[in-house]
Amino acid sequence: MTHCDRILEYMRQHGSITQAEAYAHFGCARLSGRIYDLKKRGVMIASSCEIGRNRYGDPVHYAKYILLKEA
Repeated sequence: MTHCDRILEYMRQHGSITQAEAYAHFGCARLSGRIYDLKKRGVMIASSCEIGRNRYGDPVHYAKYILLKEA
């Protein structure tokens, strides 16, 4: 099973994924690349810019990828 397959299955179950989740669950350090590959397969994925805090309490921005529709 590839990273793309695992990421798509995770998104089916949870509806979305972030880089932190992809790295923690699958060791995937290039989520944006895998999202690109999934989009090329025809999977419809939207992204939103989220704001959170890092371990030091500083504000950070990160992408959240949301599964809309599969091909």
